[in-house]
Amino acid sequence: MRTVLESPPTLASVLGTAYRRLTGICEALTVEVADPRTAYDQQAFTGAELMSDQSALDAFLEAEATRIHTRFAHTPRPHVTASRALHDYAWSIALLMSGVWYLERRVPRIRPQSVRLDLAAGAYTITPEPRVACLPGDPVAALPGAVTVAGEEALRAELRAAVADHMRPLLTALGPAVRRGPRALWGMVGDDLVSGIWYLGRTLGQEEDAVRAATALLPEPGSPYPSGADFRLLTGTDGRRHTTRTRAGCCLYYAIRPDEACGTCPRTRDTERLRRLEE
Repeated sequence: MRTVLESPPTLASVLGTAYRRLTGICEALTVEVADPRTAYDQQAFTGAELMSDQSALDAFLEAEATRIHTRFAHTPRPHVTASRALHDYAWSIALLMSGVWYLERRVPRIRPQSVRLDLAAGAYTITPEPRVACLPGDPVAALPGAVTVAGEEALRAELRAAVADHMRPLLTALGPAVRRGPRALWGMVGDDLVSGIWYLGRTLGQEEDAVRAATALLPEPGSPYPSGADFRLLTGTDGRRHTTRTRAGCCLYYAIRPDEACGTCPRTRDTERLRRLEE
């Protein structure tokens, strides 16, 4: 009889499992998890290439403009295209990190070179790396690449820093195309960090818990994020209370669909928010 010996877990394999769990929950998260042994699609760009290669960045924006035109029969202005592309990237990458934090109390560090983009499909591929912060007592703490932090607030600080470190060079590269200053750009990143957690919580039927978690993560403005989570409650006509917030940075969806501004857009009045929530 042959005995099959299973390989011991590595931090990369543990994170791969966590990413697959997350993408299985979040239908809107169009991310595949790569096997590090698999050859890459040479037609795809890495996040690092977007940040350092103008031709890659131009192709990224051209693909986004094509998607907008195909979906909405609308030709967006260049800064609208750039804002929408930035929003999609920031939301996806932030949720990969914040989702693992929310579900497993671990914070992966994702380097831009570990993310590949299929421009035609608008999808991402993540290659898990052995880079994670965790709490004392976590079983992965003994694995190579794990860093143990003191407690929950230290872990939240790791998440804020991990998202900021990943996004900073992309904001530098995309800033001129978006035509927004640093405060507005970081406002968008903070919005996408918070909204991803909120979305995950709603998907799990845990909205209140997710709102508490996002509020603890960004309780107030703190560099580089210009605002906190700032959730608030609206009371409907039937007395029910609904959670909302107002974005600090604009994704410019309203510039594509003027009558369908986001539910958290500063342009959307509370009466309209309630109307949508109560439909």
